[in-house]
Amino acid sequence: MSDRRIDAATLTDFAARIFVACGARTADAHTVAEHLVEANLKGHDSHGVGMIPAYVGNARAGRLAPTAHAEVVRDSGAVLMIDGRFGFGQVVGNEATALAIARARTTGVVCAGLRNAHHLGRIGTYGEQCAAAGLVSIHFVNVVGHAPRVSPWGGREARMTTNPFCCTIPSDSGPPFVLDMATSAIALGKVRVAQMKGERVEDGALVDAEGVPTSDPAVMFNEPIGTLGPFGKHKGYGLAVACELLGGALAGEWTAQPAQPRDNNIVNHMLMFVLDPDAFGNRSAFMREARAMLDYLYSTAPAKGFDRVRIPGDPERESRAARSRDGIPIDANTWEGIAKSASVVGLAAEAVPRLR
Repeated sequence: MSDRRIDAATLTDFAARIFVACGARTADAHTVAEHLVEANLKGHDSHGVGMIPAYVGNARAGRLAPTAHAEVVRDSGAVLMIDGRFGFGQVVGNEATALAIARARTTGVVCAGLRNAHHLGRIGTYGEQCAAAGLVSIHFVNVVGHAPRVSPWGGREARMTTNPFCCTIPSDSGPPFVLDMATSAIALGKVRVAQMKGERVEDGALVDAEGVPTSDPAVMFNEPIGTLGPFGKHKGYGLAVACELLGGALAGEWTAQPAQPRDNNIVNHMLMFVLDPDAFGNRSAFMREARAMLDYLYSTAPAKGFDRVRIPGDPERESRAARSRDGIPIDANTWEGIAKSASVVGLAAEAVPRLR
């Protein structure tokens, strides 16, 4: 059965009502809901409203603190250490990024660590927050609190998780460059979405418990559990380890190694570098040269099977335009899980909007 659809405003309002029922303040609930729906709009359903059941479960189990906010625990000028206190990642991530942006205005560059954030969601959101302020940003993130799901290059046992990396570069005459990616072959959430839809995943992303390549997403959810591999073989693996050591060991003091807790939570730690191009003294030259390079890339003749050359961030902008017009697709299994979560937190059945 094909996906049914819902408009972004209705979905945002419904998600926010669920989070308020979980104990979040209204403004914070809308921050989380808007972030998730924006991920859906931009085509990243893995980081969208399909996460609601996990958030509700963690809030009810005391692993997510719905009213917590970011707290600066160390301020060394150009270095900030911020504790998310296990609050909604979308709330504390936004607050930590805003602190880094404000500090970069005075120091030129800031290195900010965010620890103990519940699932941050789509990391590109925080990069876009920096780009909108005219700043460059680089983000190293690790994922802990549950069993590892990604095997190192050359191995078949899980040792890490999807460990996102993000880099954004602003533009004064066009959309920003937004590189936002998991360091695994695909995001674990995309495997979950495929499982919900009854679809296969791309070849080369998964191996079963015996180390045999498979495209069946069920190997990540049914015993014996398989693993995701890194993207780009040894190169993606190396970047994943950098995220683990910088986001996890340095910023979070918590990596995926087995001495740390694994209580079915979703915890992110993030190390971000935020840079003001004005600190180099010639923002206009930087913007001009960057735009010329991007335009040069756009001018490339497309290869067979492609309509044109894109830069990172373009697919998300195209998806947002289409889904804002046509509605956000939601598969039946995902919607059933969201509706059940709404019921668990006390919303009446009549509060669940109808899909079209």
